[in-house]
Amino acid sequence: MEQKSVEKMGTAPIGKLMLSMGLPVILSMMLQALYNIVDSGFVSNMADGENALNALTLAFPVQMLMVAASVGTGVGVNVLLAKSLGQQDREKASMVAGNAFFLGIAITLAFVLFGLFGVSPYVASQTPDPVVSGMAVKYLRICCICPVGIVFFGILEKLLQATGLTIHSTTAQISGALVNIVLDPVMIYGLLGCPALGVAGAAYATVTGQLASFLIALFFHFKLNRSVDKGLKYIRPQADLVKGIYAVGIPAIIAQALMSFMTYGINIILVRASAALVTAYGLYYKIQQFILFAAFGLRDTITPIVSFNNGTRNKKRITDGVKYGVLYTLAIMLAGTAALELFAVPLCSVFRLSGTTEDLCVSAIRIISVSFAFAGVSIALQGVFQALEGGDSSLVISLCRQLLFVLPFAWLFTSLISPGLENAWVVWLTFPIAEIATSAAAIGLMFKIFRKKVALL
Repeated sequence: MEQKSVEKMGTAPIGKLMLSMGLPVILSMMLQALYNIVDSGFVSNMADGENALNALTLAFPVQMLMVAASVGTGVGVNVLLAKSLGQQDREKASMVAGNAFFLGIAITLAFVLFGLFGVSPYVASQTPDPVVSGMAVKYLRICCICPVGIVFFGILEKLLQATGLTIHSTTAQISGALVNIVLDPVMIYGLLGCPALGVAGAAYATVTGQLASFLIALFFHFKLNRSVDKGLKYIRPQADLVKGIYAVGIPAIIAQALMSFMTYGINIILVRASAALVTAYGLYYKIQQFILFAAFGLRDTITPIVSFNNGTRNKKRITDGVKYGVLYTLAIMLAGTAALELFAVPLCSVFRLSGTTEDLCVSAIRIISVSFAFAGVSIALQGVFQALEGGDSSLVISLCRQLLFVLPFAWLFTSLISPGLENAWVVWLTFPIAEIATSAAAIGLMFKIFRKKVALL
């Protein structure tokens, strides 16, 4: 990458910089969420669609855990690499990038082992239904045994973003998503001479798309990324760099992984009342990701911009990064709330759901989307915390959003649901309560970290 592409993070107007860097990332993240929805749409239209959709819901927490391990590592690489470039330490930046590949290999091996030995007991812990269980095991085992694409793309995406190549990370993401979307109907239903593989076809389409994203991102890194040097010597692990990556990366991994644990816990809590609640929540979760992933994309833009200017110790640009980051994220979330409130019914009607399940999904969209603005504040500030090496603060926010303010209320509200599910909508109140309380905590932590790390610059 040319030097001026890195230098723009220290010179370009923050508002315009965040839009120019952020829009490709936001588009990339939204497309990733879209092909999760498309995946579910194709699966739901199988002969046994609702069971298949339930199976994907049970598998989803582990898929999110794979994303957490790779993206969390990538966040650590992003922050340390951007800061090293801000300090004009090319050698350290190159070693950080090389060590990222070593860590990707280790993460890949861990998920292959889980795919071989852990999938069956994991699925059995969530459902006694042999049909749903069989589908979930088949789908998840393929995803875990072929994790190379999702793991290495998650790391390379953040590496490219840290060096200003956001449009190229987006191109890789879009390419993989299109491959997945095209292959889904071919492999699931058996088109163009391919056998009908059902949920296994959905899994094969997914891992093929992920592999395509990884290979394209790898090409861009080696061909276009001139901010760092490449070579086997840089892949050799260095304890101090791995420690530096995971000083930010581990809180980011835990923060992402909490989404997996929350979904896993919610599945177990909701199934006490009805399997229809599990299916409705799983589908809603993928629909809401279309909005939340846009906020995550902007958060991932806030991080390298603020981190770079933290490296140059530019107080005004750090402050502007926070201001524009929060404002732009709020705009995205308010637009998302309006869209989901308006199109809740047509969105749910795309999937072949029973009347009860469809009603539950519509009520989930209508109630939970009210909390998006509060979620946006928390998400944007997490990007700032990561950039200012406040991984512990980011972790606290994730704990609040995904566990502390969610599972207890979900358990309480589920206990109030009547056998006929007439008042099942009350369980969705869990999420607005959690987001409002979490955003208040995030604002308090932001003032604290500013006093300690920014006000003194």
